[in-house]
Amino acid sequence: MNSEGIELTEAEWEVMEFLWANPGSIGRDITESMAEKKGWSRSTTLTLLTRLENKGAVAGSAEGKKRFTPLVSREDAALRETKNLLDRVYNGSVGMLVTAFTKKQRLTKAEIDEMYAILHELEVKDDD
Repeated sequence: MNSEGIELTEAEWEVMEFLWANPGSIGRDITESMAEKKGWSRSTTLTLLTRLENKGAVAGSAEGKKRFTPLVSREDAALRETKNLLDRVYNGSVGMLVTAFTKKQRLTKAEIDEMYAILHELEVKDDD
């Protein structure tokens, strides 16, 4: 399934974070973790797992104890969320996004150096 069209709710992100860290987990492990971390009931977590299966974000095995495996990588999901934020809030402008973040949060020297390196790499690619 094409992961580009999969949008995750905030609650679904919580479940996916667990699955990205613990792929192949059984439902009981997931429900116990969400109960401890979020205070969710077993049925709430199972409903979210069903929604994630229906979206094609996770697969549940049919053999023995049902094990859930993410079908969408964390990187792909994060890129989708970033694109949605960029389009919705900043009219697709990366410059506006960076300006907004740097106005409210000081960047470390290492973060600034990393941004320069990324921009330099993009500039070199454009010259090719």
